[in-house]
Amino acid sequence: MLFTAQVKVMPLKDLLDPQGKAVLGGLQLLGFNQVHDVRIGKFIELHIEANNKEAAFQLASEAAKKFLANQVMEVFEVNIF
Repeated sequence: MLFTAQVKVMPLKDLLDPQGKAVLGGLQLLGFNQVHDVRIGKFIELHIEANNKEAAFQLASEAAKKFLANQVMEVFEVNIF
């Protein structure tokens, strides 16, 4: 079966996010003063051939741990569809 894995990778909450700070500054310069914080991450979609949803989840999680996310600085979330 073919599954779609969506992997969301975000910087750890305790780490500075310079890209997010730059976007926040730009938004506030444009008058979006209601925005108080911005965090920039990555969204990755994988199309996986697997026997079942659990196997697809395992494969996507392993890919995220080993290659897609830097676990020293980032956290990830995997969803399978």
